Amino acid sequence: MLPNLDIENNHTGIIAGIDEVGRGCYSGPVLACCYVLDRHKIPHGINDSKKISTKKREIIYNQIKDTATYGIGMCSVEEIDKLNILQASLLAMQRAYEQVVSKANIDIALVDGNKLPTLPCKMQAVIDGDAKFVSIAIASVIAKVTRDKIMDGLHIKYPHYAWDKNKGYGTKAHRDGLLTHGVTEYHRKSFAPIAKLLNAA
Repeated sequence: MLPNLDIENNHTGIIAGIDEVGRGCYSGPVLACCYVLDRHKIPHGINDSKKISTKKREIIYNQIKDTATYGIGMCSVEEIDKLNILQASLLAMQRAYEQVVSKANIDIALVDGNKLPTLPCKMQAVIDGDAKFVSIAIASVIAKVTRDKIMDGLHIKYPHYAWDKNKGYGTKAHRDGLLTHGVTEYHRKSFAPIAKLLNAA
């Protein structure tokens, strides 16, 4: 079943969907998007970004990027290692929201997951919200496409980890690259697989 507007229809005023991407990666930033719902410009075939192809995500992103109201928030590898990944993800969500508040007075933010960031508006946490509801699904697509572009850029600098394909997740190619070429400044040193490599060095 595709995401719907059931939860959004229970609320009045300006609604935003918030989602993060990159939480489980070995490398790269964690990134969040805060997207303000526009019921008149819902892309065809919208779904959780993990359930649609790279090409389809990019088509949806290109359809809405110039007209949608959204903000992007990011936490660096250094911040992830300092704060932990949960707190860094919540901070990225807060930063995404802060990018939007000057453009829209958000009445409620629908947040993917079971934890909420610190925001001055009403919020509702929605487990698996990116697969269920339109505003969060669109936020997930924008966040995913934006972060993928970042990882594609980092791949040019460090081609040995297949970041152009795995986007920083711990695939076999990524793990093989770590064993052969070691840890870069873009790896999350607080993550157990990376810490184990560093401790063994």
